[in-house]
Amino acid sequence: MHIENLVKMANQIGGFFEAMPDRDEALADIASHIKRFWEPRMRRAFLAHIDQTGGEGLDAIVLDAVARHREKLEVAQPAAA
Repeated sequence: MHIENLVKMANQIGGFFEAMPDRDEALADIASHIKRFWEPRMRRAFLAHIDQTGGEGLDAIVLDAVARHREKLEVAQPAAA
């Protein structure tokens, strides 16, 4: 999946939750939605994009959600056998 698509989807999610009156709840819900519905490889690519570009193309609410709830989005690496 191209990062442009992930950025677009993340901004759509952020736009939906931005209407919530409680910003803290909106940020948590953005992160929860991404965690629940995005495959681990999508989340890895998304977080790598943020790390490499500072979140180029992402709306402020999405960046705030990731900054506050990044641990929820990170993908555990499989244990070595």
